[in-house]
Formats: sequence, structure tokens, C-alpha cells
Amino acid sequence: MREEVEAIKKEISKLRIALVHDYLVQDGGAERVLSAFQRIFPKAETFVTIYNPKKSHPHFKDKKIHTSFLNNWPLAKGHYQWYLPLLPVAVEHLDLSGYDLILSSSSSFAKGVIAPAKAKHICYLHTPTRFLWEHRIGYLEELTQPRAIRNALPWLLHRMRLWDKAAAERPDCIITNSQTSRERIQRHYRREARVIHPPVDIDHIHLSRHPGQYWLAGGRLVAYKKFDLIVKAFAHLNAPLIVYGTGPELKKLKKLAGKKTKFTGMISDHDKTRLYRHAIGFINPQVEDFGITAVEAMAAGKPVLAYGEGGAKETVIPQKTGLFFECQAWEDIGDAVIRHKPENYDPLKIRQHAESFSFQSFEERLIKHIGSALGLDLFQSHEDALLGNVYADYLD
Repeated sequence: MREEVEAIKKEISKLRIALVHDYLVQDGGAERVLSAFQRIFPKAETFVTIYNPKKSHPHFKDKKIHTSFLNNWPLAKGHYQWYLPLLPVAVEHLDLSGYDLILSSSSSFAKGVIAPAKAKHICYLHTPTRFLWEHRIGYLEELTQPRAIRNALPWLLHRMRLWDKAAAERPDCIITNSQTSRERIQRHYRREARVIHPPVDIDHIHLSRHPGQYWLAGGRLVAYKKFDLIVKAFAHLNAPLIVYGTGPELKKLKKLAGKKTKFTGMISDHDKTRLYRHAIGFINPQVEDFGITAVEAMAAGKPVLAYGEGGAKETVIPQKTGLFFECQAWEDIGDAVIRHKPENYDPLKIRQHAESFSFQSFEERLIKHIGSALGLDLFQSHEDALLGNVYADYLD
């Protein structure tokens, strides 16, 4: 099987490939997917609207990154939201002339890139643009914008929804990260999508049988991820909690925190791995599209307490790799922590479950799908053995 996948990959790599991403101004799950694309296709060139090396993962510093005209505009790298009306224009002006395959990683604008007429555009669409659809009301309340822009936002976002829906028609085919995202894509864009779970770099996360000294949570500290609920719960429990990551909610969270809660700020992958190994378990209070951090914790053999909606339903197995709480409330999180019984979990079995989301699994499924979309003769001759009907998910 692996030999056949490598043969398909070799054929795809003969093409001139462009990787397109919304913007590189943070370090989140979508950026890890872009990194995986670069690893799979090392000769591909990367295009983004804005690139801020200081806030992106160090991995990207060694890559050739093409940026849009916005990249050098005042404050764009630190306050890209201020240029919201221009981001669709910026992505449409990325010059992809001469490329045969466009592989975009999009949570917002990259899906709207204009591909050459003869090129194939495959989009890994993480979710419909959150601030235009699922999270539009909260976005208006949370965004720090100059008054002139803020007052115009309701009208502006309406106009951007029209563009966003049209942009979602541009990819030839769509891949997404979970059944949850697939349903959202169908609901908002009327497009079908193939589910390929994102890669989790579990090779550098070692299994730990250590009982743990604290509970762990982390990621981008933004409002919709509901970290305030965890912090409140642990302030009331007076129990040890470590929160890693940074974001606009950090100051607010520190004010809510109890004496036994610590914040690490931005940390390296190595330090994050060490935190997983010495944790009691990981807490995931938000509705995630997928939830890479939860799988990372499971790779270390740690159970996950998660809100039982969204991507968690595809990554956490209740009573085997973790536990669901029913409501997004600090009281429910506290109750789940109290009910947690470490003797109910086998770290090795938790780790084995996490291995199903490995980079190798992601690469194999992605290569098969791209090969099918391109109609490669080599792939077609082995289609039944490799994948069956690549559109099977579309027909159920």
C-alpha cells in the first residue's frame, strides 16, 4: 500500500504546485496543516496574504513565502483585521500563473484564490469563515477595530458573506477536517467535502504513565474557545491548572484565575510535549472543528475531558480515552474533574487511539484523494485497491 502511495506522490510531485494559506499571523491547527503540505511537497511554493514571522511557527522561517501587497502596509502584520475589506482583493491578486496544482489551506480567504484556467484547485477547508457564519455575532462584540471600521462592520460583513459564498465555488474539490465541518460546509456553501482528519505530529510525543501533577489546557486564547470556563472551574476547585498559549483573552483569564493556575504564554513544541507528559489530563471546553491539541494529549496517554460537540465526537471515545461534559459551563467542567477516575484509563490504549491521526495516515489519504482528483492513470489502475470510490462520502 505504501509503495503505491509513494508512486502516486511521485507523479503528483512532477507538477508545479502552489500552496495557498489565508495568512501566517498565528500558530494554530490550520498552520500545522500547511506545514504538513510543505513536508509532503517540499518543492511547492507557498502564498499568503500576510506573513508575520514573529507570531508564526519557527518552521516557516526556512520556507520561501510569497505575500500579497498588504504585507508591507502599515500595521498589517500585527493588526491584519484592520484590513478586513481588502483581504479578498489581496488573495485574488496572488499571482499563481504557471502552476498546475493549487492546494489551499483555508479558514477564511484562501479558498477564493484565482487559479490558472488549466490548474486543479483542491481546497482543505477547515471550516466556513467563522466570523461570517457560525461566530458572526460574537465577532462583532469582540473585535477591536477603529471606530470608523467598527460602525461599518454589519454592512461590511454582509457584503463579505456574498463574496465568501462565491469564493467557496472556486475550488474544484474540497477536503475538510471533520464531519462537523463537512456539515457546516454543506449548510453554508452547498458544497460536498471529503473528510480527511488533519495530521497530528505524535512521533515527538512520548507515552507517559506518570499519574500527573496538574490539569492542562491550551491553544490560542481567544473568546470562542471558552478558556474562561476552565479558569473559573479551577478557581472554585482550588486545584492545579496550567494553561499554555497566548492570545487576546490572556489578561482577562489572569484576572479570573485562582492561586493554583499558571499561564505559560507562548511555548515551544518541546516544552508543550513535556507539559503533556506530566499532566493528569487535558481539558477541551470549546466546539472545535477537529481539535489537534486533544489528540496531542492522548498521544502522551492522557485522557481528555471535552465538551461533547464538534470534533471531539470524532477524537474522544467516552470512558476509554476521556469523558464528555454536557454543557459549556464552569460547573460542568468542575464536576467532570471531580468525577475523573485515573484508574479507568489505560495510557497505552489512549496512545494507540491517537496514532490513527498520525502524519502518515494523513499523507496517504491526501495523496490518494489528489491522485483521484487529477485522474492520474497510475492511480486509476489501482483505484479499487487503494481507495474505492473517492466520492463515497458524498453519496451517503
